[in-house]
Amino acid sequence: MRTPVSASDLIRRCRQGEAPAREELFDRYRHYLRLLAEAQLGHYLRTRCDPSDLVQQTLLEAHRDFAGFTGTREAELLAWLRRILAHNLCNEARHQAAQQRAVSREVSLEQVVAGLDSSSMTLGRGLAADTPSPSQNAARHETAVRLADALSRLPADHQTVLLLRIFEGLPAEEVARRMDRSAGAVRMLQLRALTALREQLHDTTDQRR
Repeated sequence: MRTPVSASDLIRRCRQGEAPAREELFDRYRHYLRLLAEAQLGHYLRTRCDPSDLVQQTLLEAHRDFAGFTGTREAELLAWLRRILAHNLCNEARHQAAQQRAVSREVSLEQVVAGLDSSSMTLGRGLAADTPSPSQNAARHETAVRLADALSRLPADHQTVLLLRIFEGLPAEEVARRMDRSAGAVRMLQLRALTALREQLHDTTDQRR
């Protein structure tokens, strides 16, 4: 199977004006950004705005402002994309707070950036000891992107339980309330979701060889 083009090579080709390379580069991180947005929106905002809209806005702004990106590596690109997403998340939070006159809900850009960086690190560490990796020295950002892609292929209830239990760190009882299930059913669903996620990661690793 064809080896995927490296992010560094795509960045170089983007700077040379190759439009298809730019489309491929940014589309590669759509699932990653969506998962980060989901993790940061929380229950309150998630019911009032669509994470996909925030991700689409982020990618459009990245296309528009790519000339201002000075990095050459994937880690630098992801940090830049997270910063754009943080701006959009912060603006959405402030908009919702203003509509609800809930000043206490307002958050600073620094808080959102820190939250996104923390979620990305959590994602990068997720299942690291239990899943295969192309290299023992693989960077966490690559693991995070692979995990986000694998999660996107799971059923919706699997994605939800992993998002709430692992990335938001909610207790099974709270997740049960949100998903209208018993706490025991949530724990069983989480086990099935983790198994499915590991299978997806194994399949992805086999395809990369």
